[in-house]
Amino acid sequence: MKLVRDRDEIERFLRRDPFLHIYELGDLDEDWRSATEWYGVYEKNRLAALALLFTGLSTPTLLALSRDSLPAMEELLRRLGPKLPERFYAHLSPGLSGALKGHRLAAHGAHNKMSWLHPERLAGVDCREAAPLTEADAEEVRRFLDESYPGNWFVPQALRTGRYFGVRRQGRLVAAAGTHVNSPRYRVAALGNIATHPDFRGQGLAKIVTAAVCRNLLATADHIGLNVKAGNAAAIACYRSLGFEIHASYEEFAAAGQSRPD
Repeated sequence: MKLVRDRDEIERFLRRDPFLHIYELGDLDEDWRSATEWYGVYEKNRLAALALLFTGLSTPTLLALSRDSLPAMEELLRRLGPKLPERFYAHLSPGLSGALKGHRLAAHGAHNKMSWLHPERLAGVDCREAAPLTEADAEEVRRFLDESYPGNWFVPQALRTGRYFGVRRQGRLVAAAGTHVNSPRYRVAALGNIATHPDFRGQGLAKIVTAAVCRNLLATADHIGLNVKAGNAAAIACYRSLGFEIHASYEEFAAAGQSRPD
């Protein structure tokens, strides 16, 4: 195992499966360079598995995702385990959690990565009610998400991108959608914080705001995706109606118990 610092080498590896690695591709942006640690293992001088430790949030997140190199990723995680922080979140492909020996893992459930494959399905969605949200709306968006989507990952700076949209009824924000990742440089985006207030669900508002974000991203992103809990049938149905398909599954964990060695 070694630290991988060559951004071009990292990008080439991630591009093998860009929908699986949208978050990692977005984190290659210069703004996030200081918040990323990339670890890899090599087979015959070729990068065989790659994991990202993202430290840009209050709790670091480990992304270790693979669909065709699980043995190499298991080896990478076994070697990486002692170097990880005492507490972190982990997004792992199914079957990899056992490689993090020495860490107590609290399961946060199975999730799907969905990829946007049918943009033509936006044609039938009327988005006129969806309006852009800006930094001036940050506190309103935070209050809305805390009430409608507890446990959300809202970063007010994301409103600067112009990729957030909301629906208001009688002056009240009742639905919103935005992005967690937005990289015109690498032409990838991941949708996030898609929510509808409980009093307004069942009216198709999540579909409207999600479609508005997708339309806004068409000019700057070739690969658009999102993460969704595998058991959230209503959300998955909504995203399918907009042209998203399930691309891969993964598991989320909160990890604790093994500190970084001296």
